[in-house]
Amino acid sequence: MQLGIIGLPQSGKTTLYKALTRADIPTDISSGQMEVHTAVVDVPDPRVDQLCAIYHPKKIVRAKVTYADIAGLDGSAGKNGLSGALSNQLSQMDGFLHVVRQFENPSVPHQAGSVDPIRDIQTMDTEFVLNDLVMVERRLERLREEHRRGVTRDRALIQEDIDLFERLQAVLEKELPLRHYAFTPEEDKLLSSFQFLSRKPQIVVFNQSEDQAPLEYRSPHPHTTSVSLPAKLEMDIAALDPEDAAIFMAEYGITEPSLSRLIRLSYDLLGVHSFFTAGDKEVHAWTLRKGSNAREAAGVIHSDMEKGFIRAEIISFEDMITFGGTAEARTKGRLRVEGKTYIIQDGDIIEIRFNI
Repeated sequence: MQLGIIGLPQSGKTTLYKALTRADIPTDISSGQMEVHTAVVDVPDPRVDQLCAIYHPKKIVRAKVTYADIAGLDGSAGKNGLSGALSNQLSQMDGFLHVVRQFENPSVPHQAGSVDPIRDIQTMDTEFVLNDLVMVERRLERLREEHRRGVTRDRALIQEDIDLFERLQAVLEKELPLRHYAFTPEEDKLLSSFQFLSRKPQIVVFNQSEDQAPLEYRSPHPHTTSVSLPAKLEMDIAALDPEDAAIFMAEYGITEPSLSRLIRLSYDLLGVHSFFTAGDKEVHAWTLRKGSNAREAAGVIHSDMEKGFIRAEIISFEDMITFGGTAEARTKGRLRVEGKTYIIQDGDIIEIRFNI
């Protein structure tokens, strides 16, 4: 899972990035140029620790999330779209953490002259909408030329593509992000290679000072959620050792670190969850799209397992904790044998039987 941290200059993107990753980079890297810092972070999941207490494995592998602090967005791309390098970097992300400035600080002036979070959200949406509109218009030109010539594909199939892209164009011309458009599974498959930026899900992160109340905000667009947090305070906490951090958090009434909160929101937003493989050798957390079946889960572990899939032996996390291990769960009849169409549930502990 890759999440891009975006926002206007001086919004606190890099401060949030440091809070999430504990990276040691300058907090203010806003140069107006495309610049990217990335870090891979373990997903905090207490279920991994509970499984380790049962199996005492030689190796522990937690699920991972990659954060990319992406500089270069300033709301000025206009109708020409974003630069190729910046657009390419953004297109690789599964979703975005859009940092929006809520804090006031006279020594760090806002580029627009005032702090207005809703305006800044609209500015970034417009940036992506215009970029996607350029892509859609270029694609329509090629499709219409292909339809005119009619030598590579059936004209009826080309017309279906033209109809779809004209619908996307109509949405974008209303200055609405493509998250606003409800895609069918067929359209989703067709458009998967285009990586439209305004289609990607996002979490709007209102970066506030410690004394500000959370901003009440409900996005008019689907696949968008929001959270308020003081990024500077979270960064300071992340730099402390665990004991001092716990005292600091209690003093400020912070119940959990921003990393845990944002990863949970990210999992929900991207429609993924975790399953586990567990034993004396290794406890491993895996990330899987919700609704995926046992054979697809096997493919996440290894492509050979998916090809040679026979069955999956499954214990729910709750049963594993209740019975304290695979053997007792099996004795109590809580180990299930499932076929390839079984839909994996959050927290399932699975063992794949396969033959190649």
